[in-house]
Amino acid sequence: MASDTFYLRQTPLVVLLPPRARAGVLGWLRANLFSSPFNIGLTAICVILIAWVVPPLLRFLLVNATWSGDRAACLPSADNPHPGACWAFVRVWLSYFVYGFYPIAQRWRVDLFFVALAFGIGWLAWLRAPRRDVAALYFFVVLPVLSLILLCGFPLIGLPGVSTVLWGGVLVTIVVATVGMVCSLPLGILLALARRSQIPVVKWLAVMFIEFVRGVPLITVLFMASVMLPLFVPEQLSPDKLLRALIGVAMFASAYMAEVIRAGLIAIPRGQYEAAQALGLGYWRTTALVVLPQALRVTLPNIVNVFIALFKDTTLVFIVGIFDFLRTIEAARGDPRWTSPIVSITGYAFAALFYFVCCYGMSRYVHGMERRLARRSG
Repeated sequence: MASDTFYLRQTPLVVLLPPRARAGVLGWLRANLFSSPFNIGLTAICVILIAWVVPPLLRFLLVNATWSGDRAACLPSADNPHPGACWAFVRVWLSYFVYGFYPIAQRWRVDLFFVALAFGIGWLAWLRAPRRDVAALYFFVVLPVLSLILLCGFPLIGLPGVSTVLWGGVLVTIVVATVGMVCSLPLGILLALARRSQIPVVKWLAVMFIEFVRGVPLITVLFMASVMLPLFVPEQLSPDKLLRALIGVAMFASAYMAEVIRAGLIAIPRGQYEAAQALGLGYWRTTALVVLPQALRVTLPNIVNVFIALFKDTTLVFIVGIFDFLRTIEAARGDPRWTSPIVSITGYAFAALFYFVCCYGMSRYVHGMERRLARRSG
């Protein structure tokens, strides 16, 4: 029988670089933009659209824009026959866009609220931050109390009261969006669990609430909370107008959040429940420690979609008489000293940039979190 022959290489193999056409920038372009005739056609169409839209937009927003002066500087003239965006209008009205009618001497309280909110969001959003349990306590317990004291006032410590009627602009938009997001998630979880409950009364109450709220537009919920509610309670017990809007927004968002969470719960395999039961875990410990973490991870993109939609839907509160960010722009562009088509377009462009930056920031953060979770699970 012939003996097997073994060979031991004494030197390492030479590392060969990948072909240039499949690596680096050329490889990325070939794989993503020019991989097939159909993709080549789509790439050409996109390039034509970008070349058609982006240069005029940049000329309007930046190159030909007016950065200082008054309304006359933003109008067409012999020196500037095609004026761009009137950013001078935004600069003059910026404080009104941010604070509304909040007293000037007390606006430092709004600034402090923004700083406290940004600190809490940053602490929670930083996945490697120390003591994130303390961060959650700060965000969900300390921050609401601190915000209420700062914005509404507390005369015992020298902070005069400020009525919510004077609130406006970015302040109202951030308050409505934050309260809606913070309240909708836990309420949505409870509603989703109630809808899957084995107790018929609990289940059907949750179903009736969710289907009713999801079956009507948000503006109807706001009208019911702001106009109809005072008709059924004594005037002295009627809640503040902004508070009524906050309750309506939280109720509306929680109904949609409940369906999103329920979809995540359905996606969890039955074996997870059985394994938890085998370990002796009860219903609430199984839900909190085993099921919910997995369900929230599965449905994280849908949760963020609800948050983004809620942030944009905050503009509807101006219909019930609340001066949110978009409403302040509407009021400012109606000033006779600034009225012009260029001013109106600039105001709406500024609002679009504000909402885009906020929503895009939320979206990119969640995409990063998804990649991190995918690497951890892999």
